[in-house]
Amino acid sequence: MVSTESQVFGKRAQKHIIILASGNKVRHMTVQPWMAALSVCFISVFSIGYLAATSYLVLRDDLIGGTMARQARMQHEYEDRIAALRAQVDRVTSRQLLDQQVVEDKVEKLLQQQMALSSRHGRLGTLLDRAEESGLAEKEIQPADAAPLAYEKRADASGGLKAIERLMGMGAKAPQQKMALAYAPQSASSGQEAMSDRADRLFSKVTLSLKDIEQEQKTRIDSLTAGASEATDAIMTILARTGVKVAKDEAVETENTSATADDDAIGGPFVEPETTEAFDSSLVGLDTALGRLENVRSQARKLPFNNPSPASDITSSFGNRLDPFLGRLALHAGIDFRAPTGTRILATAPGTVITAGKTGGYGNMIEIDHGNGITTRYAHLSTILVNAGDKITAGEAIARSGSTGRSTGPHLHYEVRLNGEAVDPMRFLTAGIKLSHYIN
Repeated sequence: MVSTESQVFGKRAQKHIIILASGNKVRHMTVQPWMAALSVCFISVFSIGYLAATSYLVLRDDLIGGTMARQARMQHEYEDRIAALRAQVDRVTSRQLLDQQVVEDKVEKLLQQQMALSSRHGRLGTLLDRAEESGLAEKEIQPADAAPLAYEKRADASGGLKAIERLMGMGAKAPQQKMALAYAPQSASSGQEAMSDRADRLFSKVTLSLKDIEQEQKTRIDSLTAGASEATDAIMTILARTGVKVAKDEAVETENTSATADDDAIGGPFVEPETTEAFDSSLVGLDTALGRLENVRSQARKLPFNNPSPASDITSSFGNRLDPFLGRLALHAGIDFRAPTGTRILATAPGTVITAGKTGGYGNMIEIDHGNGITTRYAHLSTILVNAGDKITAGEAIARSGSTGRSTGPHLHYEVRLNGEAVDPMRFLTAGIKLSHYIN
């Protein structure tokens, strides 16, 4: 049997003894293995903690510096992004304000154009009324599919304002366009029309529409001016053939004469009216042409162009003929109408009665002064319906036919005298037929 001390593996380890001597005192401490292991572990943990704490203290500044640098970089990145977003917002806002200013400027220009057309309409309306009264507007033939012109409809600014309201998104039919002025950028690849491009297109349409209206007005005015000038020239030509001289500026002279009669008399050299636009010039031209036409028509209506007995035939013309009483050649100073006794005799033009009674061989005669040296005589009457000094209108019944004075039977003897000299009344009757198209 082997003893325990001889066995290697079975031999017990000797205990460690720690001897502490202090003077005469000696102390010893037996250290158990587990105590040694525990001490080593404790020392190891403490060493590791100490090393870790030392490392942390040594590396803390670097860690803090790195963390702060990382936070600073993140902060800078955020600030850069915020600055970029602010710049983008500023650009969008600036673009919006710029677009809004541009749109407002365009709207202001359109409103100015519309107000100009409206103000022109006020001046044009009177001229159009005068042209219609003169019969010029009726002669203008509009195409069947042509829309009425703005001034013919007496249009105001509502049309242009409605168009502008639709453009600005204020119309009832465009509720989705309330923010029409807002800037809404569109990408080129989206295929949608940008708001600014759409606004430009709509503004261009409205502007072109106003320009078309203005051009149509000017064309119409030019046409009316040409028509008035042609009518005036035609009337002047017909009147010239009668031998009557018509003063073209009689209306101007009359105005000047009446102006000098006022208490507040004015004067000065004649200067052409100031016009700043072609449209104003055309209005002045139309006003002048209508004034000339009205002046000439007014004078023409004062001349004896009507028939004194429309239902009667002419039996004897103006000129030399055999005298029915003496049987020799004599001047017949008028024309004779076959008119049974009692036929109504009409004044051929407005005027003032200067003679109404028996006058030699004329028998019962009426003489009317029409101005401009023109008088008419109605002779051999059975009944006189007016008195000397009466104001007569054209077509008014002034007498009844008969056979008084130097007459062989019931008829009307009618004379026209120019500055006291007898002229052929047929000139005026023929001219009256030609002028009926221009003065009636």
